[in-house]
Amino acid sequence: MIKIICVCGARPNFMKIAPIMRSFQESSRFNSLLVHTGQHYDKKMSHLFFEELNIPEPDINLEVGSGSHAVQTAEIMKRFEPVVQDFKPDYVLVVGDVNSTIACGLVAVKLGVKLIHVEAGLRSCDRNMPEEINRVLTDSISDLLFVTEQSGIDNLKNEGVDSDRVHFVGNVMIDTLLSNREKAEKSDILEGMGLIAKQYAVITLHRPSNVDEIASLEKIIAAFEVIQKDLKLVFPIHPRTRNNIAGTELQKRVDAMENLILMEPVGYLAFLKLMANAALVMTDSGGIQEETTILGVPCMTLRKNTERPVTITEGTNRLVALTTEDILAAYNDIKSKNFDVSGQIPKFWDGKAAERIAEMLLTQNQ
Repeated sequence: MIKIICVCGARPNFMKIAPIMRSFQESSRFNSLLVHTGQHYDKKMSHLFFEELNIPEPDINLEVGSGSHAVQTAEIMKRFEPVVQDFKPDYVLVVGDVNSTIACGLVAVKLGVKLIHVEAGLRSCDRNMPEEINRVLTDSISDLLFVTEQSGIDNLKNEGVDSDRVHFVGNVMIDTLLSNREKAEKSDILEGMGLIAKQYAVITLHRPSNVDEIASLEKIIAAFEVIQKDLKLVFPIHPRTRNNIAGTELQKRVDAMENLILMEPVGYLAFLKLMANAALVMTDSGGIQEETTILGVPCMTLRKNTERPVTITEGTNRLVALTTEDILAAYNDIKSKNFDVSGQIPKFWDGKAAERIAEMLLTQNQ
């Protein structure tokens, strides 16, 4: 019996942990414990995802809540350590690149427990991103590294990671997308919002470099002011972004846009329906770059770098510099069909990544 603690903490983790838990539960060889750190804790950001994705209720919720990077990371470590000591797992499995990932990883290795990192090897090469620090550090202490794309293998090789520890399994988040796509299409969100397929764009913004710096946010909003004149913009606004706009001059400009629809964050299925039927998506999220690649929807990533280069070389994504002019130029390219979105599906993005992870662990523990 392989004893394993699976960790999730923030919204992007939930889509990744769901197929992994399912694969473990389908085998009598695994005894898995699901720990939710509580890094994202409100209903829309957390509980709703567990319901929609059929993730079993967490065995343990650490309920750490929000805080600075140092406070949150330390609190997770403090609360996670006794869980590991009590369960005595063979492995701790972490996903992605959030504070929960590195915090639980550190606890595991300091207690002598083998660490598995799912979605390893991704690099933006931008150490100003907190996620990049979490990725690099987690990979450096992991015993098994499961990668989503070839760049992950190349990056880990360049960093001197033993190739025996690295396994190309595919993308577990795509497992979730493919298994829920049919269910998502039954969502009535388009009708409820009066939207027509391919006649609107979806926006997500949450990265500090975009939404904490008013100068950057102003350039983005200036582009939206132009785009919304001929295309509806649907913006499930992140609490961080809403708070930064509130009470500023930008609030008046946002309120004045007749074709900009601000809404609260929605559940996974409704958001998947919104994305799948959009004319394009504008985002600074990593996972959305991958999802739009599978959906065949043009994606403008409002960042100077991406840790997911396969979405550009093979998918439907393009990087767009944070100037009003560059955003509008990219939009006009998509509008005039100058941007080729006939991307292909990256290797192993086939809905079976979690199965490969389970098979690999079984093989290693025969």
